Amino acid sequence: MPQVRLASRDDLFYIVHFNISMALETEDIALNNEEITQGVQAVFDDSHLGRYCVATINNQIVGSLLLTTEWSDWHNKYYWWIQSVYVNPQYRRSGVYKTLYEFVCNSAKEHGDVYAIRLYVDINNKIAQQVYNNLGMHKSNYDMFEEVIKF
Repeated sequence: MPQVRLASRDDLFYIVHFNISMALETEDIALNNEEITQGVQAVFDDSHLGRYCVATINNQIVGSLLLTTEWSDWHNKYYWWIQSVYVNPQYRRSGVYKTLYEFVCNSAKEHGDVYAIRLYVDINNKIAQQVYNNLGMHKSNYDMFEEVIKF
């Protein structure tokens, strides 16, 4: 049975590796190792950016996610966003993500000021969408728009 805990700086290597693997697998994007390492390190340096959760089996890290927050003035509460989800392929369909998700849900309930938990998923990632549906999440009525800022 997977165990979940908040990540520490000691987990940086695994989180970086998982992010690189996830981007390549789900979006065919090759992330820059130095840039992603600095990005993960930034979260550990500034807790306002978010926090990582890791799932372990027999003390081996087998999955992770990033949890960030967004303030909702409409609800006077937070939205918690699940991002950068990755489960080692060897451990998929064994309850790792479910355990991570339940950890986030329980933490949100304990926190007391969370309106909803959200995530975004690539429109072509049907397997992940089914997992989220099976856990009780539903497709929201929002579409995402973006403009990449070029320097």
